[in-house]
Order: sequence, then C-alpha cells, then structure tokens
Amino acid sequence: MTPPESQETTAQARPAWVITPLENVGPLRFGMSVEEASAAVPEAQELRRFQAEPYFPEIVGIELGFRSEEPAFYEYFDKSGQLFCVSTDAIRGPQVTLDGTELTGGDPADLENWLLDLPESIGGVRYGPRANPGINELGLVLRVQDTGECLMTRPVLVGHNWADRCTDDWEGMIPECEFIGRVFPDQRFPDEDRGVWPPADYTPSWAGRWTPPF
Repeated sequence: MTPPESQETTAQARPAWVITPLENVGPLRFGMSVEEASAAVPEAQELRRFQAEPYFPEIVGIELGFRSEEPAFYEYFDKSGQLFCVSTDAIRGPQVTLDGTELTGGDPADLENWLLDLPESIGGVRYGPRANPGINELGLVLRVQDTGECLMTRPVLVGHNWADRCTDDWEGMIPECEFIGRVFPDQRFPDEDRGVWPPADYTPSWAGRWTPPF
C-alpha cells in the first residue's frame, strides 16, 4: 500500500505526456523500434521483458520505470518489432493527457463520464467483455488499478494500424496481460465490488504454460 503523501510526491515528480491519438504518447511514437523507443525516453530504465500474449510469443512487453523496481509504464512491440501499444501505471506513470484531460491516476467514474461526453463525431464509447470503456477511433481503453486506497485509472493506447476493435479485449490488439486485474467499476452501483479477472478461485494456464506477468 502506498501512503497518500507518497502518492502525491510521486505524482509531482512524474513527467507530463500529451497524446496525439493513434500517433504518439508523449515522446513515444507508434511504429518505433525498441531502440528508438529507448532513446525517446532516456531517463527511463528497463526493468524487465516478458511475453505479453499467451498464444503469440512474438508480442514483447517491456516494463520501464524512472526508479529501480518501480514500474511506471509499459511498451509493447508486435512481431515486426514496432511499438504498437503503451500503458501507464496509475501512481508512478507519466501524467498522460488528451485535450487537457489527465487520464493517469484519475477517478474511474469521472473519466468514464468524460468519454461519454465527447462529441459523437470522434467515435462512440464501447465496452469490452470485461467492462472496460474506450473509443476505437482514439485507440484508447481505460483500465483501473487498485492503489491500496482506491481504484484509479490507467490509460492503454494503441497506434492507428492496431486500433481496430481495440476496445474488445478478446479480439483487439491490446495484449491479454493488460486486462488482468481489477474490473472497471459500474458507476450505477458504486458500492459494488466487481472484483478481479480472473476470479480468485480460477487459475488459468493459457497455451498450457503462459500466466499473466503482472
């Protein structure tokens, strides 16, 4: 559990990244190679690499942080080695903003309403099978993270070539590991705990051996 004062200090220290939908998340441009992405954020250190998909071992995930053992964001590369997905940690991740709205570490209900209030010309809000809201046309899905004090948002973003059905966590390109954990809360029933996926009594073993890396 991270104390509130520590969370505030971390939030003040983390960088601010502006999203250009389908093109870039701050200095990270979709389509970059691993080397280019590393050079784009030289202050971040690679913490580990992992297989991000159970049936597609060629999908590589890289966990990065601004301090040792403190994950801040994740990069995902497709089989051709191109950066196609970026996500952030709710507490330590960059302060990712879209049109002035901060998406990292926000209140889930507030940001869900913000999505619903966006002009229809942008694209309608869609919900994946595990209730995560997003907009395919922005390449954006909102997830939640349990900080120990409350649930906070962590944006997951993909580039133009990978945005088709990105809100569908079964058929879209966003890696399976990004949908593990807390289920997005239903603001119609704010006191209802929707738990986690997979459920606590279910031990999945995809592809006979793959288990979620985080």
